Amino acid sequence: HGRSSFEQLVTLAPESKVLDIQLDADWQERETFLKASFDFDVRAEVSSSETQFGHVKRPTHRNTSWDVAKFEICAHRFIHIAEPGYGVALVNDSTYGHDVTRDMRPEGGTTTTVRLSLLRAPLWPDPETDQGRHRLRYAVVPGASILDAVREGYAINLPLRTVAGDVPVAPLITVDSPDVVVEAVKLAEDQSGDVVVRLYAA
Repeated sequence: HGRSSFEQLVTLAPESKVLDIQLDADWQERETFLKASFDFDVRAEVSSSETQFGHVKRPTHRNTSWDVAKFEICAHRFIHIAEPGYGVALVNDSTYGHDVTRDMRPEGGTTTTVRLSLLRAPLWPDPETDQGRHRLRYAVVPGASILDAVREGYAINLPLRTVAGDVPVAPLITVDSPDVVVEAVKLAEDQSGDVVVRLYAA
């Protein structure tokens, strides 16, 4: 497209319901905005956007000038939309900008469109913004609850890392609720040997 080139790899792993998308881009545009757009057959009244240790709900309608002015949503690892009984999440590893709109189809029914802001090319304040090569990963998680969105958002950003060893190691901490996310574990700075754990209810 234009002076840029793109290669997209779409993967569905065995036994997985997560559609993984990897985009390799050589971005050479000016005054252009690249987005990935997904139209879902979901009537979502609100979208849920991840923020630090939780999520924020925003309406999907454009009933007022205030709603129209909120065209970009900041979300960390995921954005989630749902209607009663069914939801879908869009998770990513590298970008925070999103927009969500809801439209009636001419033949009936509702489409909720979720767009992920990928690359920009403004002339100001930095005319070299996003120029060059990029590798971006994002994924569609159909049938997702908020907890699924949280889990898959972490998985795409912090994939499981294994280290080979000869002796099994017991976990430092366990939780007995799927709602609880262990965000960080560290030794206390006072050298007491105590373990500090930061966790939150997702």
